[in-house]
Amino acid sequence: MYPEAIVKPMKAELTTAGFEELLSPEDVDKAIKSEGTVLMVVNSVCGCAAGAARPGVKRSLDNGKKPARLTTVFAGFDVDAVNQARKHFTPYPPSSPAIALFKNGELVHFVERHNIEGHNAVAISEHLKAVYDEFC
Repeated sequence: MYPEAIVKPMKAELTTAGFEELLSPEDVDKAIKSEGTVLMVVNSVCGCAAGAARPGVKRSLDNGKKPARLTTVFAGFDVDAVNQARKHFTPYPPSSPAIALFKNGELVHFVERHNIEGHNAVAISEHLKAVYDEFC
């Protein structure tokens, strides 16, 4: 597990932008099963999370359509919550960072780490905006 002092500012990048931290398996299940659209970001300490995923996700919210609920879990820190979230990402293998969009409890879009690595925040944002336009 990563030390809290390292993780806290990385969590804050999303929570200060309106993302709700999901800290337990019950929090994860409740969020995913809620009505409407739920964006879930699997946050991470890696460079692609810092350089592309977090900034791209935040930038994507400047869109006409966006998910009704914004949530996040942190890999390597909120272990039980992340493990529960990954159960809902089937058929995708564990990935962090990752971005999932649920609609009425069903996974409708998933962005794996390999789709984040090598892309910049603008590309991630534009991709997510197109996803929001389709599903939100």
